[in-house]
Amino acid sequence: MRATLMYGAGDVRVENVPDPVIKHPTDALVRITASCVCGSDLHPYGSMKPEDGPARMGHEFIGIVEDTGPEVNTVKRGDLVVAPFAISDNTCEFCREGLHTSCSHPQANFWDGESDEGAQAEAIRVPLADGTLAKLPVAADSALIPSLLTLSDVFGTGHHAAVMGGVNERTRVTVIGDGAVGLLAVLSAKLLGAEQIILMGRHQERTDLGRTFGATDVVAARGEEGIEQVRRLAGGHGTHVVLEAVGHMPAYEQALGVVRPGGVISRVGVPQYDEAPVGFGSLFGRNIRLAGGPAPVRAYIEELMPAILDGTIEPGKVFDATTDLDGVPAGYQDMAHRRSLKVLVKP
Repeated sequence: MRATLMYGAGDVRVENVPDPVIKHPTDALVRITASCVCGSDLHPYGSMKPEDGPARMGHEFIGIVEDTGPEVNTVKRGDLVVAPFAISDNTCEFCREGLHTSCSHPQANFWDGESDEGAQAEAIRVPLADGTLAKLPVAADSALIPSLLTLSDVFGTGHHAAVMGGVNERTRVTVIGDGAVGLLAVLSAKLLGAEQIILMGRHQERTDLGRTFGATDVVAARGEEGIEQVRRLAGGHGTHVVLEAVGHMPAYEQALGVVRPGGVISRVGVPQYDEAPVGFGSLFGRNIRLAGGPAPVRAYIEELMPAILDGTIEPGKVFDATTDLDGVPAGYQDMAHRRSLKVLVKP
């Protein structure tokens, strides 16, 4: 079959690789019908060393079950399924608490940690299929597929940011980042009733979509100027909640600048740093809490799906380009240069 591999920074190739096979009785084989390029894929695209490659790419997909191991009970051949970006059994103590990204099963993992698997491909082996996969009540050619695909990562991640930030109808919210996760964090904050949602982003097509999703204000400035604008819009002290969807240090520093005393910074952008200000002058002295983390999107799929199915929301609007596998390398380039927001892949 054909699959996407990253050989180093800026070097993405589509090559022939061995077909996936069932290795464990709890595995399923899935023929991928829709996948995509994630903003987090751009981190290695900008920095991967050649000695760390080649790496199979992709962690978001919808597909049709083609075969299952003898211990798989919840999905069967022919089912259309969506998979979150983390593999989990959905039964361990952490999964039962809704923390699937900390699943204690030995086979639990992130797709990016499965060296022989990747979703930007024609097919994939799914470990722990009963716990990982969620069935979809539509056909593979449904117009809802782009929106349902966001359940595998970006919508669930934006929702997790808002949930961990404690967003409700009494909160003012700042969202940092106008990528797919940031825009869907706006949508999630709107669904949770936030009274004000300030989106910090510099790309008008994206921030216009953010307004469609529920942003009440847009701030394009960065640094001290951006911080001052947000504080002024929020009544002078900043916002109760900041949803940080970028992952770089300047975004964290921006979050520190716009959160009000007693507020929450909820980070879901994958941090590209190991050290950050957390002492008296940053978090402690102002009673600011730090939340977020890898989103356990499997916990949110059934919760978020109905509003997609009934047309109440359309998170799939974050996809502004579609390609086949041959176009994936160009898709990475377009996203890295901000020519595309998020690229949908139809193998």
